[in-house]
Amino acid sequence: MNILLLEDDIALSDIIAEYLHDNSFMVDVVYDGEEALSQAYERSYDLYAFDVNVPAIKGFDLLKILRDNGDTTPAIFITSLNDIEDVSEGFQSGADDYLKKPFELAELLLRIKNIQKRSFAQQRSSVIKIDKNVVFDIDTELLIVDGQSIALPPKELKALKYFLQHINTIVSFEDLYRIMWNYDESATAESLRAHIKNLRKYFAPDTIQNLRGSGYRFVIKADN
Repeated sequence: MNILLLEDDIALSDIIAEYLHDNSFMVDVVYDGEEALSQAYERSYDLYAFDVNVPAIKGFDLLKILRDNGDTTPAIFITSLNDIEDVSEGFQSGADDYLKKPFELAELLLRIKNIQKRSFAQQRSSVIKIDKNVVFDIDTELLIVDGQSIALPPKELKALKYFLQHINTIVSFEDLYRIMWNYDESATAESLRAHIKNLRKYFAPDTIQNLRGSGYRFVIKADN
């Protein structure tokens, strides 16, 4: 699980990052809202953990921007703001949880794992509708196009599953290399393009967008 941690208290951010690393999470740490926004656009994450009173862009405003741009990544606020109005604003901005400072690291871990479970349960509840005539069955791992079930090759299946976990957000080339190829395999830009080309034939032309120099974005429109 990849986590983007926004915390401008350097000592606290180091403590949180080290604790999460020790519990098998990958953590990128940023110290202001603009840096967090840039990182969220450049990479794909499984969870955002945002402080609120940070430089440049406040945590509430940052999450609103991400949500308005279609980013559905689960988010938890970690903040000293304790008033009910603040808690309400946090959830209205799109947060999945709200943790008040000071807190025990073990409590943060429990909340993160709870978000993991909820996200997994939601994904398992039904097939994912990609287009009017295209769905992905999570249980069978089959792509269903116009009622026909298609078993994708392993690397293309890995790519599609990762795209569906990061809908409407940028997935970097590096993330795809890491997800699709084992550590003892050689990955090339040409082979990646070939697999993406094969995937594209099942979807509308603008579903898998190529963001030159950055990666790809898998777009599912709300009116599908």
